[in-house]
Amino acid sequence: MPRPDRRAPLMANQVTLPRLGQGMESGTIVRWLKSEGDKVEKGEPLYELDTEKVTQEVEADAGGVLLKILASEGDEIEVGKAIAVIGEEGEEISAESDDSAEEETAAPPPKVEPDDPKKAVEPAPEQRVDGGRLKASPLARRIAKERGIDLRQLRGTGPEGRIVAEDVERGPTAAPAGAPPPPAAEVETVKLSSLRRTIARRMSEAWQAPHFQITMTADMRAAMRLREALVARTEEGDVRPTFSDVLTKVSAAALMQHRAVNAHFAGDEVRIFPTANIGIAVAIPQGLVVPVIPSSERRTIPELARARADIVERARSGKLQAADLENGTFTISNLGMYGVDRFVAVLNPPQAAILAVGAIQERAVVDEGQVVSRPIMEMTLSCDHRSVDGATASEFLATVKAMLEEPGLAL
Repeated sequence: MPRPDRRAPLMANQVTLPRLGQGMESGTIVRWLKSEGDKVEKGEPLYELDTEKVTQEVEADAGGVLLKILASEGDEIEVGKAIAVIGEEGEEISAESDDSAEEETAAPPPKVEPDDPKKAVEPAPEQRVDGGRLKASPLARRIAKERGIDLRQLRGTGPEGRIVAEDVERGPTAAPAGAPPPPAAEVETVKLSSLRRTIARRMSEAWQAPHFQITMTADMRAAMRLREALVARTEEGDVRPTFSDVLTKVSAAALMQHRAVNAHFAGDEVRIFPTANIGIAVAIPQGLVVPVIPSSERRTIPELARARADIVERARSGKLQAADLENGTFTISNLGMYGVDRFVAVLNPPQAAILAVGAIQERAVVDEGQVVSRPIMEMTLSCDHRSVDGATASEFLATVKAMLEEPGLAL
């Protein structure tokens, strides 16, 4: 009896799309960081993934050689689907992996040409005749309407006599002979990324909430002195605190005094949180993200500065993780660095409130009967009226104002 071969065949590891956050159902492959045949270490960044929340690098969960890539850049893949195969060099890929690859990359069936050229199907015209309606391109119709040109007086040079923009340009009110017609502007179409689709959806949800805004101004002299003192004490190589860091500390302290603002609206209940997880709105090329600094009330201003610098740098370099965007209880949006005086920020559901902050500007104010110049900052608080009332919101914002004007109250 022949001796059985005890050498088990090597099995390649399929790389599947992971679920990186609660509610994630799919993601789009942005860029592969490795090519087929490259060696991959476990824990090494393998590809960039665009999810509903963020674009981030995803690490390999196994080491070896990237034998095959099953999902191309730009493909939207469901969670749990195979996207690549990692194994030993020279290892054969299982039939199951090959089938997956063929499924993902299968080409459309070839077009069958009829034997008789007379029976060849003509391509559909660019615009079909509708009940004898004059055939003209949308651009031609728009130009004709703007110039008061009767399309019936024109002879179309497009397919099947269709009137195109150039025909209108040569019409009764066209430019003088010899002058070239201006080129028609082309419309640029940009496909929404997963992040941008999520922003659009969440903004629509936010706008459906019954919300209100209140605005107050703060005299920033004391806050400016505090920041100057903190910067002077900053060691070389450490992060210099900004007014945003001072505002984060003050807001966190105020949230602990007015906990009803540190809340989520959740259908038939309001969830009030014991700690201030403050989100900082950060603009990135793909849109807007709001990474969170957990337990902000427990951190010093220098600690908040380091945390803020870290999440902003990772947000702009595409290295945020899904966990960085979760569990926020309150959001601050600061456009002061852009010279914006005041603005209204849109709610960040399910959070109950968001604070919009403008630039610090010298303004004339009356102090003890005298007109003097003061550095003033405007703040606008937007609230979900289903969970926060006007009086509660006003008390919270008044506390923020008081703490900015006397920062010792927040320490």
